Amino acid sequence: MTYLVDHGVHMLELAAGMAWSVLWSLVLGFALSGLIQSLVSQQRMRELLGDDSPRALLLAAAFGAASSSCSYAAASISRTLFLRGAGFAASLAFLMASTNLVVELGLVLWLLLGWQFTLAEWLGGLVLIAIMAVLVRLTYPAKLIEAARQRAAGAAGHSHAAEPVPGATLWAQLRHPDLPVRVAQSFAMDVSMLWKDIVAGFLIAGALGAFVPAGWWATLFLHNAPPWLKIPADAAIGPLIAVFSFVCSIGNVPLAAVLWGSGIGFGGVLAFLYADLIVLPLLDVYRRQYGLGMAAYIACLFYVAMVVTGLVMDLAFSATGLVPLHFNASVSHAMQFRIDATFWLNLAALAVAACLLVMSRRHPAKQAHCCAHHAHSQTR
Repeated sequence: MTYLVDHGVHMLELAAGMAWSVLWSLVLGFALSGLIQSLVSQQRMRELLGDDSPRALLLAAAFGAASSSCSYAAASISRTLFLRGAGFAASLAFLMASTNLVVELGLVLWLLLGWQFTLAEWLGGLVLIAIMAVLVRLTYPAKLIEAARQRAAGAAGHSHAAEPVPGATLWAQLRHPDLPVRVAQSFAMDVSMLWKDIVAGFLIAGALGAFVPAGWWATLFLHNAPPWLKIPADAAIGPLIAVFSFVCSIGNVPLAAVLWGSGIGFGGVLAFLYADLIVLPLLDVYRRQYGLGMAAYIACLFYVAMVVTGLVMDLAFSATGLVPLHFNASVSHAMQFRIDATFWLNLAALAVAACLLVMSRRHPAKQAHCCAHHAHSQTR
């Protein structure tokens, strides 16, 4: 009993410490995401993503980076783009970019793991999309794609983002009186969809750091194996851990910090982060949206692309000497509340978050929004 109590307290300390260290960056990221969502038109996205050309893929990556970081919302928007005529690979590129190239993810990664991981995540996100596109071209499942498009047309679902504020130019949009309200609404929707995943991510990370013995991690991550075996093994194991963690998007970052502190390789961490798109609940979303065959294809496609990308980024960053040293996660992220820059930034962030949430409640969105994660009423 004492063991459970002591380790339970330590788990909460670790979770609270990680949450406190990144709180301000989460608020800033969601606010910037809300601003971008309020300025970018989904109709314009659909017009530009009608094929799988390199240009369409780059635009899909840019639009994905400008969207919400919620994996489930991204899956819903990706389905809408695919249904409205976007290329198959371009739709998947949007999905990948939505959770790997967004601002808030980069900020949290920077604070918990260092700037090298932020750089690798963003560069690796582009590599991931390129590898995925090549694999799609090599294996192009025409019949599956056609069947998936027909099924998607009959599936229920909602788009996550409303139309942007009107304005002929960016400056006109920024000056529009409705912009603060739109940002607040997008901020509130992102928070409502992601807060459970984020809290779960910190709690699971705390539990892993407190309860899992160091020897177990050493065995799993082949600490004494030569690099030619350990690097690919970690890249292959990382996504599998993510699949069964049930945590998506930013919620995966604190888990990644614990895995890194426990000895998984650089590429393994990146492959783990990319794999928020193949957690079991999302695979079920793909099944309901596109059918079992396409869901299985997407799962295999994403897994291979994630493992290969993790390997590529590990080798590239190792060759340039940019891989940081491992740290002891249980020490680095212990709960530390001090009157420092983080304290004042968090106070300011909480004030901003409160203002945006109050504004959103006073001006509820005219159109209902939800993401695929909450669409439990969908039928086969």
